[in-house]
Parts: sequence; structure tokens; C-alpha cells
Amino acid sequence: MVRSARRPLAVLASLACVAVAFAAPAQPVGLVAGFFEKGVEARLKAPLSRTDLFDATALRVVLCGTGSPMPDPARARACTAVIVKGKAYLVDTGPGSVNTLQLMGFPLDRIAGVFLTHYHSDHIGDLGELRMQTWVSGRTGPLPVYGPEGVARVVGGFNAAYALDDDYRTVHHGESYMPHAAAALAAHSFDIGEAGDRVVYKDADVTITAFAVNHDPIKPAVGYRFESGGRSIVVSGDTAPSPNLVKWSHGADVLVHEALSTRMVGIISRASTAAGLDRQAKMVKDTLNYHTDPVDSAKEANAAGVGLLVYSHLAPGLPQPALEKLFIDGVAAVRDPKAWVVGFDGLRVDLPYAGGAPTQSKVAMLGR
Repeated sequence: MVRSARRPLAVLASLACVAVAFAAPAQPVGLVAGFFEKGVEARLKAPLSRTDLFDATALRVVLCGTGSPMPDPARARACTAVIVKGKAYLVDTGPGSVNTLQLMGFPLDRIAGVFLTHYHSDHIGDLGELRMQTWVSGRTGPLPVYGPEGVARVVGGFNAAYALDDDYRTVHHGESYMPHAAAALAAHSFDIGEAGDRVVYKDADVTITAFAVNHDPIKPAVGYRFESGGRSIVVSGDTAPSPNLVKWSHGADVLVHEALSTRMVGIISRASTAAGLDRQAKMVKDTLNYHTDPVDSAKEANAAGVGLLVYSHLAPGLPQPALEKLFIDGVAAVRDPKAWVVGFDGLRVDLPYAGGAPTQSKVAMLGR
């Protein structure tokens, strides 16, 4: 359902690396070096920052982590990038997501802030790596991290854990390149109050609203709605079916919604019990009560009048394409197949400010 749109030079770089892999055993090292050099040159001549991704004609979303805590060789854990003109905002930064962004060639100096939905490890695990890599990429001040109550504790922990690394890099590269004062994360805590929602960031280009979702017993847990130039993107965070999510998704152009197949997770749980893995069976079964099945997500999208539903944070993983059929079984019966897509790392969706339906493409990644 998604059209692949790889950029020629990025493909050239990838193909050069593949050529090296096949040629290396039989070719002189000089020839291998030549392949490598051409591949690097091709990629550096066409950085993602110079493409239409940041041309300010559309509100955009790029999935940088569509996996869950369950293993998936092709997916990082939770991460969604929302691009507003020249800036990018990340919703969560799960383990592996920074590596995925770098495989895309994503310009990390464009990241203007991080918005955390809650503090499970698969949503915050790469915060330290993001901290370091955005600093290396040229960040000149602390990186803002927004989140509900608890964000100061999380941010303080990462700042403390990376303090020695900060010292090393400033001494090694120099204060002019790695200014010590710019290394840190800066916590911005908010309270959604009794109403269950609050505008947590606003400037001339975008309004970002946080709203409560149902991830009980994990509290607080929120989703986010991004509004810019008459277009809107909602990111659900982790949640069971939630009336407040439906409310805040009303009329959204895109809803990026977590998805857990109750059927597939049930199979894993029963198989674990049969194998005598009682601890694993319990841990897996416990996930069923605070996530949303793909069919239920589709019903929520219908109720909210959402344009395009994008499944992300997929549990379990889908290491084989054939498993996708089982994962989305029943969705087509409740929602038009043209109005939803199973997300993957690198999926890009554009919402032109001039109007029109969302368009889908794929950001090329080295080795994938």
C-alpha cells in the first residue's frame, strides 16, 4: 500500500556499499577503497537536509521507530519525527531510533525538541544517545525535552550518566566545536490537569497539545496533536482504547496509532505456557490490557474522522512479510484499505499546506 520513493544518489551510495560487500573477497583493497569513496561522496553530495523534506510546503511525519519491546530486526523502538518547516520534533526516542535516524542521513541539528509520552524504557532508551549525537551535529544550546510529571527525573538521570562523556568530548574536540554548556538536555514538565489536555508548545508555525490516554496503570501517559497551517498529525503514545484519544484525533489528517495484535500476542502467551515458560507467559499476557488491537484502532480512527491511520509501535514484531496479513486481519472489514497503512522505519507522509490528501513515500536507509 506504500509507494517506495528512494532518491537516486542515496541509492547509489547504498549500492556502492553493497558492491564493496560482494567485491571485497575477490578484489584488491584499492578497488574496494574506490567503491567506498564513491559511495560516501554520493551520499554527502545529497544530504537529506537539502531535499524537499524541509522545504516548508507541507507538514510531514517520518517514522523512526515502529517496533515494540518485542524483538524485530528491522525496527527501532518507539520514535516518530514530525517536521514543521525547517524543524523536526521527536515524539519518544526508543532504543535504536537514533541509529535509524542516522541511517536515513537525518540532519540531527534540525531536531528542536523531544516530546515524551511516558517513561517506559522502550520510549526513552535512546535519549542519551540523541543528546550526544545532536550535540556532535552542531546543537548550540540544551536540547528541550517535554513530558508530563517525571520528566525532570528522567532528564536529570541522563544528564548525570553522560556528564563524563561531555567532559571527554569537549577536551578532545575543543570548546569551540563541543561547547560544554550546550551538551545537556533541558526538562520542560507540564501538567494536563483535570481537563486532561494542555497546549505544551506553541510558536508561529506549530501548536502542540498533550492529552491523556489510557495506559493504566502507567500514569501519566499522554499523546500529542501537532497543528500547523491547517493540517494536523496525532501521535497516540501507548494506550488502550481511549475516548480522549478519539476526541483529540477528531478531524486529524494523520493518526499514528500504536498497535498490538491480541491474537498474535495470545498465541505467544499460550505457547510460552505450554513450554513451561510461566514468567514469560505472564509478562506477555500482561501487555494485552493496556494496548490497542489494530481493529480497535481502526474503529477509533473512524469515530474521529481521521484521514490516514498509520500503525506504529507494532507488537509483536513482523520479521516476515507474511505475518502482516495476520497482524491486520479484520481491519479491512471496518476501514477502507486506502485509509490505513502498516508503518515501517522510514515511512514518510506529507500533508501539503496547499491542501490535498496525504502522500506516502519512503526515506532511503543505508543497508535497508
